[in-house]
Amino acid sequence: MLFVLAPTAGSAYAHDGVKVTVTPSTASPGADVDVRVQGCKGTTGAAKSRAFVADVELTGRDGGGYPLFGDTTVKSGLEDGTYKVSVTCDGHDHRDVGTVQVRHQQPTHEPTHEPTHHATPVAPVRAGGGGTAAFAAPAAPGVAQTTSESGLGTPYTLLGLGLAAIAAVAVAFRSSRRRTAGTGAGTGTGTD
Repeated sequence: MLFVLAPTAGSAYAHDGVKVTVTPSTASPGADVDVRVQGCKGTTGAAKSRAFVADVELTGRDGGGYPLFGDTTVKSGLEDGTYKVSVTCDGHDHRDVGTVQVRHQQPTHEPTHEPTHHATPVAPVRAGGGGTAAFAAPAAPGVAQTTSESGLGTPYTLLGLGLAAIAAVAVAFRSSRRRTAGTGAGTGTGTD
């Protein structure tokens, strides 16, 4: 006689202690949601749903009694409805262990008038020394204080270049005097 052992109905559900909680449980298309999975024994996993733009990478600590966490975004083109969430962890697939409700949100109030313009950034904030330099620099005698969006203008550029040239000549002159004094061929200031 030949006996075949078939798995019992309970073994097919051995990994069904896994539960998914999506926060907020009702989300608008395009909204960010947090996913919490309880019941996985490992420290990593993945949650999947037709409502999510991508699979959710789940991470946690120590496994067992600690939940796994992840976050994702709800697809923007979804119809209102309830979408099932499945999880893969501990080397097993746990199908339909949670849901996320998708609902288009209605505005809480109607505008009293149409806006005449939309607030959009035009340029970066002028912060720090670069933005205050035009106000902090005193006007040189005989030179007009000219500022523009691109800087202080030609007079201050030429003044800066002239000062840089004088500094370069001074450094070169001092270096050549030291070299001459070091070889003993020059006229030193020391005493005999």
